[in-house]
Amino acid sequence: MKIIIFMPAYNAAKTIESVFPRIPKSVYRKLHKIIIVNDGSRDDTAKVVKKLSRLYKKIKLITHKVNRGYAQTQKTGYKAALAMGADVVVMLHSDGQYSPEYLDKLLEPLENNKADVVQGSRILGGEALKGGMPSYKFVGNRISSFIENIVSGLDISEYHSGYMLYNKKALTKIPFEKLADIYHSHKGTCHYDGEMILISNRMGLRIKEVPIPTIYAGEISHVNPYTYGFEVLQVIIRYVTKRYKF
Repeated sequence: MKIIIFMPAYNAAKTIESVFPRIPKSVYRKLHKIIIVNDGSRDDTAKVVKKLSRLYKKIKLITHKVNRGYAQTQKTGYKAALAMGADVVVMLHSDGQYSPEYLDKLLEPLENNKADVVQGSRILGGEALKGGMPSYKFVGNRISSFIENIVSGLDISEYHSGYMLYNKKALTKIPFEKLADIYHSHKGTCHYDGEMILISNRMGLRIKEVPIPTIYAGEISHVNPYTYGFEVLQVIIRYVTKRYKF
């Protein structure tokens, strides 16, 4: 099974290096490639990745000359992974918020063909607030996830985790290039992960959650909560009114 990790990186020079030693050796041995998409960073992300690539030979760097935003970065990563023949693609963030130590547990349902899409859930982890998740984010997460469960008929704990894994079937079936920025053009963070879950459900894919810890350690957030909330609402309305035509 060809497993590829994809890491979105925007101004990640201070954090990305610390993520690699946390990847379990048992997982690293199984990896085909680690694709890092540098999304127009204005810091030394490129220099740090070049340094890392001397230690970790599986790294492949892709660079956006200008910042394209979260959705476009994912699309670049998934397209590159599929072009390399990936059977499983793991999105691992470069700020260290999502624990690489849990990769074995997250990969297991995909390796055993028990799921097509896997999400690492901080809510199932049970200590989101203790882990430092701001209370306004926790409340917003719970309310919007409750609504999304109603409209989708799913029963999952959250739609807002960025720890996402997909098998080849899922990324081939989900029209991921058409999502997120087909109805707005700004380059900010959007509700792309939640939208991927909703469309996975519509496509009849098997979705599984795995509990993960919550880690907030003063990372710089590039998310405007008001804009993000509006985007979540847009996705819900689009889903309910069946405006997705694929």
